[in-house]
Amino acid sequence: MKFFWKSVFFLILQHQGFAQTDSTIKKSIDTIKVGNITILRTGNPDSIASFKSSKDTFKIGGMVVIISEGLDRGLEKIRIGSEDVRNSLESLKSLKTLAKKKPKKYSTNWFVWDLGFAGYNDQTDYSSASAQNFLSPMMGTNFPVTPPLTKNDFALRTTRVSNFNLWFFIQRMSLIKQVVNLKYGLGIESNNYFYKTGIKYEDFKYETLVSRSPGTINKNKLVANYLTAPLMLNINTNPSNHRRGFQLSAGVSGGYLISARQKMHIDKERSKVKSEFNLSPWKLSYIGELGLGAVRLYGSYAPRAMHQDGVDQRPYTVGIRFSY
Repeated sequence: MKFFWKSVFFLILQHQGFAQTDSTIKKSIDTIKVGNITILRTGNPDSIASFKSSKDTFKIGGMVVIISEGLDRGLEKIRIGSEDVRNSLESLKSLKTLAKKKPKKYSTNWFVWDLGFAGYNDQTDYSSASAQNFLSPMMGTNFPVTPPLTKNDFALRTTRVSNFNLWFFIQRMSLIKQVVNLKYGLGIESNNYFYKTGIKYEDFKYETLVSRSPGTINKNKLVANYLTAPLMLNINTNPSNHRRGFQLSAGVSGGYLISARQKMHIDKERSKVKSEFNLSPWKLSYIGELGLGAVRLYGSYAPRAMHQDGVDQRPYTVGIRFSY
């Protein structure tokens, strides 16, 4: 019990000592330090009049706030560092934008397809012996002889969509800064020639002849399919965005005849014959492509006849190319 009261008495004396120390401090200027900041406080503002305000010293009533030079430098470094970070982020954003817009050296379009019209430039001399030998006026031996065939017998229906091409791929390789490029690919060309008349291709043992077929013509077309490889020089005015630029391509294509057929619907009879029909196995064409944004037009023209002999008909195509 005596120990308890002695402890209480000792704590009371210690408390009185602290109270006297506090009262002494309150009579003078109090100093408070928080990191690099020093605060001088007094009850009389006049007692700190000797302190002059600067960029590191501020007077607020009866208090003086002093910011050390180290903190000031630190804040300045933080400001400079934040500007550097902001500039770095802007530079990185610009680089990412340029990287997105920068075209690749190679670009490939898969399964491009064309839709258009197929025709031919008929330069046949129908009075020549080779033409008359190819153009038989008879439909077999049971029909009487009719006048020789002429250019009108090969007239085409131009209102029908008659050309369809499917390109497995078309690739573009940059030659000069994505402005001058080389384009090449591989695909199938399908040319459909819709005749107005009833001409018919007939295969005999050693030759193919063309004759007239009597009756009402409902449908008569010759289909020629080629495995074709185009090669073009391409000019692109906007390499970063091909959908907004102007593009021009020109070159040649080589095709190999893979199949041909004639499909006829005369009166109530229908026939479908597959053969080569005196068509040349190879086809060389001049080709071109014109693009404005996402819209592309194509065209081709063969300087040689599509038949091996008999008639001189040079095929051409024109239409719209669906690509991205």
